[in-house]
Amino acid sequence: MNGQAGSTVPLPAAPAGIARGGPTALRLLLGAQLRRLRRESGITPEKAAGAIRASHAKISRLELGRVGFKERDVADLLTLYGITDPDDRAVLLDLARQANIPGWWHKYSDVLPGWFEFYVGLEEAASVIRCYELQHVPGLLQTPEYARALLLRGASRRSADDVDRHVDLRMRRQERLTGPDAATLWAVMDEGALRRPIGGRKVMRAQLEHLIEVTRQPNITLQIVPFDHGGHAACGGPFTILRFDAPELPDVVYLEQLTSALYLDKAEDTEAYTHVLNAVCVDARPASHTGAFLQELLADLG
Repeated sequence: MNGQAGSTVPLPAAPAGIARGGPTALRLLLGAQLRRLRRESGITPEKAAGAIRASHAKISRLELGRVGFKERDVADLLTLYGITDPDDRAVLLDLARQANIPGWWHKYSDVLPGWFEFYVGLEEAASVIRCYELQHVPGLLQTPEYARALLLRGASRRSADDVDRHVDLRMRRQERLTGPDAATLWAVMDEGALRRPIGGRKVMRAQLEHLIEVTRQPNITLQIVPFDHGGHAACGGPFTILRFDAPELPDVVYLEQLTSALYLDKAEDTEAYTHVLNAVCVDARPASHTGAFLQELLADLG
């Protein structure tokens, strides 16, 4: 590239999965492209910051997709990087405009923490979602009644309206697993999560029946790590790995905490968590046994 005028940008329109991910994934995609163009043109972050009257820290946040983009800033950076062809510029400027359009989850902003809003956008854009859960059924597989019981148990000070909106949001997220461009979900759960009677016997029975039904979908795989297996590689806690169709976007590991979350996208981190999850999949009961095991749990409930 070398910053020469007329250089081309090898970037087609955002893939469908990325586009449906709203501003979160689009910002990541645009940030990755701007970082690549800056490096290929030999421009330092300090010089790029000067071109848009900003700090080095802002350039870092832009390239990581953690803040919104002003079209003027993107245009100035493209000029600095030697991208002058109108068609090439239009691709990235259009991406900047799309990245500023709120996602469907924006209407839940009154109950959606900022640190989790970022995750919802990534989840919506992901083509493959892999997770390990220790304490409860993954949110993408919960029934409304189970989700409600879990929310009430975790935050008794929430108003009834807040709980309703949290449940609605969780059910809306589950739409990512349906339709022609549905994501693939591969979930691994500890047996204890299914033995814990969240919401009571009736709620758990309905939840188990729901799991039996949804795991018949070709894009959903569920494995259970039984008690009799003992310890395993993921005993440290739950986590989720998100993978995207766009090759410019790295895998992201999501680690939720009580009032915040960690997002890891460095190769050494994502590879370590992928290795652990692969090992847990080997330790768990085969997915072909999951239906029968869930039926056993139903029988135990009486």
